[in-house]
Amino acid sequence: MLIAQITDLHVRQPGQKAYRVVETDRYLPPTVAALNALDPRPEVVLITGDATDFGRPEEYATLAERLAPLEIPWYLIAGNHDDRQAMRAAFPEHDYLGEGPFIQYAIERFPLRLLALDTLIPGEGRGELCAQRLDWLAARLAEQPERPTLIFMHHPPFATGIAHMDAIGLTGAAEMAAIVRDYPNVERIICGHVHRTIFQRFAGTIASCCPSTAHQVALDLRDNGPSAFVMEPPGYQLHLWRDGELITHHAVFGDYGMPHPFHEEGGLIDE
Repeated sequence: MLIAQITDLHVRQPGQKAYRVVETDRYLPPTVAALNALDPRPEVVLITGDATDFGRPEEYATLAERLAPLEIPWYLIAGNHDDRQAMRAAFPEHDYLGEGPFIQYAIERFPLRLLALDTLIPGEGRGELCAQRLDWLAARLAEQPERPTLIFMHHPPFATGIAHMDAIGLTGAAEMAAIVRDYPNVERIICGHVHRTIFQRFAGTIASCCPSTAHQVALDLRDNGPSAFVMEPPGYQLHLWRDGELITHHAVFGDYGMPHPFHEEGGLIDE
């Protein structure tokens, strides 16, 4: 099973620039084309939040238009830039988005079980796992305690060392860890929010962040580092579930030419 993860699309209306720099809607068509062209093609695409920049209905309309050519089943969760009700209204055919206070659901039809966890606090940059959301997670994990499971969410449940992003990090991470620690079948927790590739051990498993399909958060590990972004290459991750193990590959979007061979006529090319 192959899972593609994209995140932090921050789609705005055509011609609008995020932070006066990034026309985020223009990055989505080449993203979709690249995913469609993958060989082998993923069975599913997980979009781990901040699908739009302000959660406006017109932004979701642009998002829907840009995602329409995607030929792979895809699933959304909400990030801090999203609006649950506007998201539901824009994608009525995605009934997994539900009608309750949170967007949380289980995807059961793949060899690897997928659990979507909601971390959104409306109007705030930080995330939260309240008692209700944590109880949902505990109940879902208890249903199938031996089945290999991947949790996907927006805010990572760990501090990254990028100070301005950690300032809008996740409340309830310790409580989540106490739940997850009892379930060694949790293979991975995949996240967005930080616009970078990051990994950390967490509660007996591995938690990770995925780069944005548009702009990246500047890699600045100073305690007083400013809130800033850079136009590093947009990226995504591929999570390969094979022989009972989950293997993650970082990849970037863009045309970098055809692969060049290492070997020729049975040996390494030495010239």
